[in-house]
Amino acid sequence: MQPLLDAIARVGVADAYADAQRVFHGRGGLHPGCEHLALDIYPPVWLLTSFQPLADEDLTSVEQALHQRWAELAPDQPLNWVYQCRHGGQTETRLMAGAVPEPHVVTEDGARYAVHLLRGQNHGLFLDMAEGRRWVREHARTWPGIKVLNLFAYTCAFSVAALQGGARRVVNLDMSQGAIGLGQHNHALNGLSAGAGFMAHDLFKSWGKVARMGPYDLIVADPPSFQKGSFVAAKDYARLIRRLPDLLNPDGQVLLCLNAPELGEAWLRDQVAEHAPSLVVTQRLPNPAAFADVSPDRALKVLVLSAPEGPVATSAAAG
Repeated sequence: MQPLLDAIARVGVADAYADAQRVFHGRGGLHPGCEHLALDIYPPVWLLTSFQPLADEDLTSVEQALHQRWAELAPDQPLNWVYQCRHGGQTETRLMAGAVPEPHVVTEDGARYAVHLLRGQNHGLFLDMAEGRRWVREHARTWPGIKVLNLFAYTCAFSVAALQGGARRVVNLDMSQGAIGLGQHNHALNGLSAGAGFMAHDLFKSWGKVARMGPYDLIVADPPSFQKGSFVAAKDYARLIRRLPDLLNPDGQVLLCLNAPELGEAWLRDQVAEHAPSLVVTQRLPNPAAFADVSPDRALKVLVLSAPEGPVATSAAAG
């Protein structure tokens, strides 16, 4: 618990009022004894997540640390914090102090996203994918006018980033109508009234429609690692990867994402080599520094793939 309390004490004024971000990543294994803990700030709300129940005295210690630091950072503002416990297949979420804004909108690199901390395990914006969104925005700036396919789009944050970078068109597909609705709201929050299409469909039943809307210059594939009835990485990734070459323009690229601790980078590269041998892995994107992990194989893996005529990463960036 002490490493978490120390991290709270180090939070600066800029962090408290800046973009949504991770403050403490015990899950990365760099803080022995705290592997079950994560602390995020979705300004102006702190979110503590624990993957095992916390004793009342531990919650009291966290609250005291937050109160003390918040009084120094924002003496005229109330402390808002939420505790979520995920254990034994159950999720309990409690508002511990203050309030959560409704609507609750946070920022990242100038973009605005709606989040919801008091319901569900997914809060509307995956903070560990910040570098992926940054890459997509910069790629769209480098290759203006690209057409993007955003698979497993969730709340369409990649689409917002692509359009802000200068993409001509983004096709967003997710089987959840609710997530797509939030994605449309995120576009409105950023003044993006054109350029995006939204499809609430099961990808594996919609290949024909997706293909007819292509080909694409960039495909983003960020599927869940295990979601019953939707996608199971160990079983379904091969089905996804083998379709990618036919959807790409000759100089197209793919951002391929995997957040399954049990499946390493080599596994993902092997899937590409076996099922889409025409695509070349040119780069693995770094994760945000706050998500440092003792094992890169356990952490989020984001690979950039290029079609044969596509741009190739420099040797310094390739991995």
